[in-house]
This record gives sequence, structure tokens and C-alpha cells, in this order.
Amino acid sequence: MPSKEHFIGLEWLRFLLALYVVLFHTLHAYAIDEAFWLTELTGVGFFATSSFFVLSGFLLAHVYCRNGEMREPARSFLGKRLANLYPLHLCSLLLTAIVLAIIAKLGIPPDDAKASLRYVVYDTNEQLTGASRDALEHFMNDRELALNFALQLFMLQAWNPLYLTFNPPLWSISTLFFFYLSFPLLAPRLMRLRHKGWWLVALGLLYLLPPLWVIHYEAYGIPYTGLLHRMPLLRLPEFLAGILLYGLFRQMRDNGQEPRPWTRLLLAGFVLACFAATVWLLKGERFWYFLLHNGLLLPSQLALVWLCALIATPDNDALVRWSRRLGAAALPLFVLHVPIFILFSRSEKLLGVATTGCLEDWARCAQRAGEQALGLGFYPLYLGLTIVLCVMAQERVIVPVREFLVRRVVLRE
Repeated sequence: MPSKEHFIGLEWLRFLLALYVVLFHTLHAYAIDEAFWLTELTGVGFFATSSFFVLSGFLLAHVYCRNGEMREPARSFLGKRLANLYPLHLCSLLLTAIVLAIIAKLGIPPDDAKASLRYVVYDTNEQLTGASRDALEHFMNDRELALNFALQLFMLQAWNPLYLTFNPPLWSISTLFFFYLSFPLLAPRLMRLRHKGWWLVALGLLYLLPPLWVIHYEAYGIPYTGLLHRMPLLRLPEFLAGILLYGLFRQMRDNGQEPRPWTRLLLAGFVLACFAATVWLLKGERFWYFLLHNGLLLPSQLALVWLCALIATPDNDALVRWSRRLGAAALPLFVLHVPIFILFSRSEKLLGVATTGCLEDWARCAQRAGEQALGLGFYPLYLGLTIVLCVMAQERVIVPVREFLVRRVVLRE
């Protein structure tokens, strides 16, 4: 049976991490040169994604693993995880297909002439990588497009370093799927380890080896950027570090040890300092991006999860209820915000040029809409709508489907 202990701080953390990823993927579409600081502060999306992977390992170890043993058979665990993940994955693919079909029917040109299902664009911000855009692009032929479609259906797309199409954030679902598969095999062994702190140090050093190799050979283009960015095996140390972190956390709890207030302040200051240093270092040498993306920030991400796990649950029932609702909507936020943004932004552009003349010359109207700049004043409306839609999708679609699959398939095996 799952533990009854509830980490309200982690619920809010995973919601805020997902919201940060939404900002990271969508704010660049707005002309906010006068507020460059906002672009910089929201330009470290990998910090949020990596923290989410650490958090996933922490929470799964809390719920499913205690005293070095799984609380239920591996088949049951994997069935429940798949029932939670795959319906969301299919829902995202379906929504993306519908939105792209609508946009194509409307005839509104994309913001980027190369924005299509066939183009793989890794990191378009040259300040982050120091590489030209041509070195980070790949045009897929028919065979590659068909392969990526098949990989999408089986949640295997993150294993292809040339992948980043259809709905780009879905690579995180593919990576989580691999983490879930590895959990029954690795989590009990990690929880039984002695000296977990030293194992965390070793894991962090191991995680740094791939980016150090890329930096040594200056292999900053395709396919190495894709490998470091999404390859599940290379991102696995984040998930495993979360499991080890929970083992340390549980040991301290069982021994009645709690960090003193000044220790918590130091950890909070460390996390903020690391984030600020990341924003600054990304303006410098290109190798910083790869080190920060794969491993250098892991200690600060562990500290962030630890601090949020220490937050006590308040007596306010409404606050606890909303923390759970918003926390549960974090994964839908990760994978649904892009198609929602495409539809919202194109609708805003159409409304900006809508006149009675559009009925007579729709093609001209659609062309003018494509040339419209987005207004940042509508952005809060997009964020609010996205949160509401993702909460509704989780509660009214994903949860009922998951419960049906668990009841009819998992529990019958």
C-alpha cells in the first residue's frame, strides 16, 4: 500500500516546474526586447526538466519502495505507470494532429519558414550553444518521418537523436517511460545501498562524463546535442539521484534528524545562486551549456527537491486540495501546452486582422494574420486557459481512462 505521507511542497514544485517549462517554450514567440531580463530568467528550461526527473525518482521511491523492497510486484507497478502515461501521450498526439490540421486548413503561415514536421531544430538560441543554426537542424526524409511516427506510437522517440518533431516536449514522456521500466530493477538496490551520499557523488561525476566528451571533441552539432538533450540512458542519473535522495531523506526522518533553519537558508541560497550563475554563464563560452544541461546543476536540483520535501502540510484543506490538483496537472502541462499555444496564438493573430473583408478574400486575410506580432498583454490569458484545460484533461480524461485500464487490465492479470 502507498505511504499516506503527503509532500505538499513537492506538489507545488512539480506544478511550478511545469509552468516554467511552458514559459520557456512560448515566451520566445513574443517581441520582448525591452524586457530582456525576462527572456534570460525564463531561458533555463533544462533546469526545470532535470528537477522534474529528480522529483519523479524521489516520489516513486517514497510511494513504491521501502526497506529495499518493492511494495507491489513489478508487473503491477509498470501496468499502473503505463496506464497513467500512455493515455496522456496519445491525447497529446491527437490534440497536436487536430491543431495542426486546423492551422493548415486556415492557411496561416508559420512564424518560421522552416517550421514543419520535417525540420528538427535542437537549440535555436545560438548564445546557448555557440553553434550556427545550420549545425543544429536536420531535414527528415519520408523514411525518417515514418520512423519517427512509429517511435511516437510506442513512446520510443527520445532514443532517436534526430528526433524533435510533432510535439517536441513529448520526448520527456518517452524518457519517463524508460525510467519507469528501470525502476523495479534499480530502485530496490539503490535503497539498500550504504553510504548513499557517496553514491550520489559518484553518480553526479558519472553524469558529467558525456558532456565532457562532447566538449573535448567540440562535437556541438547533430547528433550529439540530441543525445545529451533527450537520450533516456544519458538522462537516467537524474532519476536515480532522486531515488538515492529519498533514501537519504528517509534515513534522516527515521533517525529524527531535521535540518536546522540556517541549514535550510543555506540550501535555498545555494539553489538561487546556482540558478543565477546559470543565467550568467550561458552568455559566455559555449561549453557551459552542455555542462549545465547534463550534470553540473544536479546538486542544486537535489537541494531544491529536498527543501520542498521539508515543507509541512498546512491545516488549510482548500490549499491541500489545490496542491494535489495542480500537482497532478504538471505532466499534462508539460505535453499539452505547445498545441494549445499554437491554437491560441493563431487565433489571436486572426482576431487582430479580422474584418468583413476576410469573408471575400480569406487567403489574403490569413497571410496578414501570419505577419501579425503577438501581444504580450494576452499572454496571462493563455497561461490561465492552459492551466484550466490541463487540470480538466487530467481529471476528466486521463484519470478516468487510467482507472478503467487499471481495473480492467492491470488488476485482472
